[in-house]
Amino acid sequence: MNVLAYLIPISLFLGGIGLVGFLYTLKTRQYDDPEGDSRRILSDRWDDAPKP
Repeated sequence: MNVLAYLIPISLFLGGIGLVGFLYTLKTRQYDDPEGDSRRILSDRWDDAPKP
């Protein structure tokens, strides 16, 4: 039971680090274009396939 006295604060600390990291990504607007990649993958503009 003494090990819980160490594991609970460590897990709260690591969860807090994860939360701070997530909030940082929100603040720096890394999730602004969620559909852009799905549309770019269907585009032929940058197709590197060999032409027949």
